[in-house]
Amino acid sequence: MKYLEGFRDPDAARFLVSKVLAVGERLTAAGRTVRLMEVCGTHTMAIARTGIRSVLPDCVELLSGPGCPVCVTSAGYVDAALELARAGHIIATFGDMVRVPGSETSLAEARAEGAQIEVCYSPDGALDLAVANPDREVIFLAVGFETTVAPLVGLARAALEKGVGNLSLLTAFKTVPPALDALISDPEVTVDAFICPAHVSAIIGSEAYRPFVEERHVPCVVAGFESLDILMGVLDVMEQLVDGRAELVNQYNRVVRPGGNAIALKLMADTVEPVDASWRGIGVIPLSGLGLKKEYATLDARERFGVDTEGGRPHPGCRCGDVLKGKIKPPDCALFAKACTPLKPVGPCMVSSEGSCAAWYKYSR
Repeated sequence: MKYLEGFRDPDAARFLVSKVLAVGERLTAAGRTVRLMEVCGTHTMAIARTGIRSVLPDCVELLSGPGCPVCVTSAGYVDAALELARAGHIIATFGDMVRVPGSETSLAEARAEGAQIEVCYSPDGALDLAVANPDREVIFLAVGFETTVAPLVGLARAALEKGVGNLSLLTAFKTVPPALDALISDPEVTVDAFICPAHVSAIIGSEAYRPFVEERHVPCVVAGFESLDILMGVLDVMEQLVDGRAELVNQYNRVVRPGGNAIALKLMADTVEPVDASWRGIGVIPLSGLGLKKEYATLDARERFGVDTEGGRPHPGCRCGDVLKGKIKPPDCALFAKACTPLKPVGPCMVSSEGSCAAWYKYSR
């Protein structure tokens, strides 16, 4: 904790805020307003918890992007998980997925009706379930960005090595760089710069964003989660925008390396391959997902049980998709804090501990 105290120093924070405000004056003098998007659910929560939005100049708008893996998981995926649960199989999942709504209901409601939904705190928990229930199929809901792919495909390898034949993965892996490109390509979305995710970047490396920056000419900064990390990231992209530059900067170099985590990347390269993926509110982004390679087809729940994760019907009044694209802020949704609350969530952005709506509800109402 002492190591982190330097990244929470109030005097340093005040100094950085003064720098941010000074650059804001330059932007205002030039008649510019800028929209910055953080692409990480942990950033979203940290920004809301620390009140960073309240110290930014009026010319800077900070948006929350599609950086919450639970939030971008499609209703069709949840419907497929419900189908498997109702067929009598054991569903293993991390906790956030339990209350994410599908087209009509959630895993939590299915559990209340008698389906066996087990919350795991690590991938090993799913393997233990499969070993303890050899006469039942155990399906793990493998949802996440690059951060969680390596440990989850490690689970698949462990199952094969130990001869556990009743475990499979229903994958919904997403990758961040293609999502940035999809957002910039959307004519309804306006983003001037990105604050790139820290956890993901620790795996894929800061250089993973360079092709996007060079092709799209959009500033990107990799930032950590402490107050000073975020303020330095905001200041950096503001300075780039006022100077007319578009560069890739790694502010989180105490953790993130240019080439990422070689061990995790090797494991992913051996086990998964790029596939098209459906993002809630955004649609299908080509080659933005990761699916199990043919060598691991026996562990692919889609192949084993013939379920379809496409389609699905999100609640017609839920604007989670627009929140994920930065088109609106959570309070702009008519359901926010009324029909949709943490106790009775209508959309996944209110369910997840990293969701934009959950962050606004807890810290910014």
